[in-house]
Amino acid sequence: MNAPHDTTTPAVPSAQLTVKSADDMRELGRRLSGLLRPGDLVLLSGELGAGKTTLTRGLGAGLNVRGAVTSPTFVIARVHPPLGDGPALVHVDAYRLSGGLDEMEDLDLDVSLPESVIVVEWGDGKVEDLSEDRLRVVIERAVGADAPDPDDAAEDHDDVRTVTVTGIGDRWADADFSALGR
Repeated sequence: MNAPHDTTTPAVPSAQLTVKSADDMRELGRRLSGLLRPGDLVLLSGELGAGKTTLTRGLGAGLNVRGAVTSPTFVIARVHPPLGDGPALVHVDAYRLSGGLDEMEDLDLDVSLPESVIVVEWGDGKVEDLSEDRLRVVIERAVGADAPDPDDAAEDHDDVRTVTVTGIGDRWADADFSALGR
């Protein structure tokens, strides 16, 4: 006997990709930028050195924004205005912030959100209240059974990452992440 299909929980669109180098991570950011529009919130998660800022550099290149995208760790947030008609990129590093959205209120992210793409590193548990619709990107180093074959000398295994992109909310309900895996 088959179990009834659960129609109350919508499917969450997601993609899981293997990224083998920093250049590939930047390229993934460029491809991901093609899915973004003003008002989008992107949360990046991963340990130190996982590639969050590298991915954001690719987003900045794809969105054609001004200025070098660097880690905003000590300034908390950097705004990169568009060079053309696209949205600005607001790059936030919430690593040093212990509180939730209250502590980030001074950044006026809610004011910037409608006309910008906001990317928040270390934002889990801190900025979800900014928008019901968000893109969650988790970057993990390949370890143990997930690591590539150690006899494969063609790859630098320290650079291999597994990136999971998940759309949350109505904005992403029909998202097609297939272009990310090209």
